[in-house]
Amino acid sequence: MSVTVETAARTAPAAVIVAIDGPSGTGKSSTSKAVAAKLGLSYLDTGAQYRAITWWMISNGIDIDDPAEIAVAAAKPVIVSGTDPSAPTITVDGEDASGPIRTQDVTSKVSAVSAVPEVRALITQLQRDIAAGAGQGIVVEGRDIGTTVLPDADLKVFLTASPEARAARRSGEIKGADVTATKEALIKRDAADSGRKTSPLAKADDAVEVDTTELTLDQVIECVVTLIEEKRAAK
Repeated sequence: MSVTVETAARTAPAAVIVAIDGPSGTGKSSTSKAVAAKLGLSYLDTGAQYRAITWWMISNGIDIDDPAEIAVAAAKPVIVSGTDPSAPTITVDGEDASGPIRTQDVTSKVSAVSAVPEVRALITQLQRDIAAGAGQGIVVEGRDIGTTVLPDADLKVFLTASPEARAARRSGEIKGADVTATKEALIKRDAADSGRKTSPLAKADDAVEVDTTELTLDQVIECVVTLIEEKRAAK
């Protein structure tokens, strides 16, 4: 009986922590969820957490243009993220926030809220706790995962794509969206995220860069799955 147990322990896939970073429209969410589901890993959309705290700030009358006011309020909301890749959830103070956090109002204000150091410190710790509790491993997607949140991740992937491709994809997700306006908004968001002093959007030195401009979603998924399987085999 002990031989069977030992064999199972040797052949069980190694738990891996995977960080997938990159700007909006590169396919982070679709890729991350599909990869996690395919490999039996947990999944965390860190951007949803920043959207959630932004939505709470807006709903509670916090002045988004006042970093000091945001900093004081940052610890008040209770944000809980479900990590099932087939049905990820997010609640704020027990209320389902999955719909409200995707509004244009939240999208236009999330960079300002995310730039406040006190917000980043709280959300970063939340993300680290979730990753540490993922026994089978986890795919964590965001903008500063490989550089700040999980610098010791087993695998770091940085997804990129041309502004035109990203705008086309994002416009396709939003009914009636104007591609040109979407492209301008993405470029503005990139500048804000890359230029902030605290945990800017950046590629980690040891990250594998994948340009998704000319790739189908299935091709990107297969690429990342292969990279993870290689890391698992080496552990």
